[in-house]
Amino acid sequence: MTATTTSARSDLSDLGRTEATLRAFLHGLPGVDQVGAEQRAAMLSTRSIKTSAKAWAIDLAIRMVDLTTLEGADTPGKVRALSAKAQRPDPADPTCPPVAAVCVYPAMVPVAAEALAGSNVHLASVATAFPSGQAPLPVKIADTEAAVAAGADEIDMVINRGAFLSGRYREVYDEIVAVKAACGDAHLKVILETGELATYDNVRRASWLAMLAGGDFIKTSTGKVPVAATLPVTLVMLEAVRDFRAATGRQVGVKPAGGIRTTKDAIKYLVTVNETAGEDWLHPDWFRFGASTLLNDLLMQRTKLSTGTYPGPDYFTLD
Repeated sequence: MTATTTSARSDLSDLGRTEATLRAFLHGLPGVDQVGAEQRAAMLSTRSIKTSAKAWAIDLAIRMVDLTTLEGADTPGKVRALSAKAQRPDPADPTCPPVAAVCVYPAMVPVAAEALAGSNVHLASVATAFPSGQAPLPVKIADTEAAVAAGADEIDMVINRGAFLSGRYREVYDEIVAVKAACGDAHLKVILETGELATYDNVRRASWLAMLAGGDFIKTSTGKVPVAATLPVTLVMLEAVRDFRAATGRQVGVKPAGGIRTTKDAIKYLVTVNETAGEDWLHPDWFRFGASTLLNDLLMQRTKLSTGTYPGPDYFTLD
């Protein structure tokens, strides 16, 4: 480790001590070139890949899916069915890989934990007054601790966007630090709700804030607002995790969520990951798709590649 790296790490570790130092750092980050980011994302979305690479990309995308149900009408039966599908996405093809995780509300964690027992599929739970993030910190901590105690090994927390947009960065930072502590050994994904952050500069600042506070992943969206994941926003977040690792030596994952429905879309994201952050992020430990409908399209495309026949939309279970 060089002296420069050691100094950089020490400086970053001190940033959250005061509102002033945190604000100075976040507002000192380079501004995002909006036109450049959107043009680069558009260019990357036109990249094509060979058929052999497409088969590999589809299996990788399946392994990256956080299969999600976050509805008020969720039932134990639905969660058990989703958990079974997560482990065997295509029951007719044992070579099909499992997904990365099942993501549910805290109340459904015990059901999912029982259904996923003995598998390698992670159990994620949204917490901290999802999706609004508008609850007192003790409530958010209790929400997180209850989900972890029930079996969740990943927590998807949502930041208080009102505090962030009001410039109360230390408040957001302290909440993330506290929730991370409540997670224990569970990984923490910090949801920025980028559709409400208004600018790419805010997305970059929120990304760095979440990473400085200890987030293991930064996630675009709850899926509960009109504008969810977009390719330019994800590109900005990938640049942030790349630069954060260069500055600190710590790697942080990225999870776009909401609105990613087709294999074509998923491949665009994988190309963007490779070209922006690099191959190190092409792994479920470092990149996830938050999705409910994406998996079925990936399975249909996978079947088409292996059999030459494109199955109907109702061939696989609808989640």
